[in-house]
Amino acid sequence: MPTDREQLLDMGFEEARVDWALRATKNSGLQSAMDHLIGHGDDPIPDPSAQSASSGIGGGGGGGAGDPMDEDDEDAEALRAALGKQGGLAAAAAAASAAAEGADAKSIKCSQCDKIFKNTALANFHAEKSGHDQFEESTEEIKPLTEEEKKAKLEELRTKLAEKRAGKAKVEAEEHKANEAIRRKGGKDIGVLREEMKVKESIKAAEQARKDKLDDAKAKAAIKAQIEADKRERAEKIAREKALREGKAPPPTAASTSTTTTATTSSSAGGEGTQREHKDARLQIRLSGGGQPIVVTLPSESTLQDVAEHVVSQSPAVDPSVVTFTRQFPRKLFARSEFSQSLKDLGLVPSAVLIAS
Repeated sequence: MPTDREQLLDMGFEEARVDWALRATKNSGLQSAMDHLIGHGDDPIPDPSAQSASSGIGGGGGGGAGDPMDEDDEDAEALRAALGKQGGLAAAAAAASAAAEGADAKSIKCSQCDKIFKNTALANFHAEKSGHDQFEESTEEIKPLTEEEKKAKLEELRTKLAEKRAGKAKVEAEEHKANEAIRRKGGKDIGVLREEMKVKESIKAAEQARKDKLDDAKAKAAIKAQIEADKRERAEKIAREKALREGKAPPPTAASTSTTTTATTSSSAGGEGTQREHKDARLQIRLSGGGQPIVVTLPSESTLQDVAEHVVSQSPAVDPSVVTFTRQFPRKLFARSEFSQSLKDLGLVPSAVLIAS
């Protein structure tokens, strides 16, 4: 017949854990060992050498180390191990009472749950596990388990272990699910921030594109206006040259026509009374080499030399020492000696069109 150790090993328990269970229950039977395995399935296995040393010290008052312990010695050892615990004291009291009365006590019974135990060690183990502290002697004999009962016990143990492992796996699965939910939420928050950044970048890019488009349109309009101005200037130049060849008066330009109209208006206004004083002179200066006309407003007391210096600052290609100014209507070429005169004295107030060459 296989021993309790062999049966527990056949069930798949670790050898060290089986030995620990048998030592802890004082080899009191298969049932107590199975209860120990279930209750301490996840606990670390203590060092056997430390347990042996402590057992040797605690049992030094008994027989030799090699002497086998009878049932009374086992009960006494169990009582010493349970010293200071209420359940152990109650079990010891029950055993002592039975011994004092001389009754033939074959077991110890828990008065709180009516369970019967073979010896004091098992009763003490039950007291530690359940917290019960009421025990009494019993004359009921615990019969050994049959093969069928052992198989049933083994199957019950397997079921309990499976349930315990399933519960632990369920708890771990729930914890994993909660951690996964937290991780997904964190990832979702990061994704939302990234989407918001993308939207902001898209809006910024669209605004920049609109601005660039407006700038391009303005640049194209300025270029187109410059081309039209150059065309008009070339046409006026061709017309002047043709008139000079034919001995005719040159046709007035658009700028001179505007100047004439302004001068006429000023003259008619001055005919009625004293001519109005103008403090500034607005000049439109065209370069003989072409290009954008230079428009400037200067005080009426400024000289023509000041105008030359302004032209040089706007067009560095012009030489200030040789530049000359010509008014188209009435046509007049200003000599270098007139550069020191004011614009008012030269009749360039309030506005005039000059050609710099």
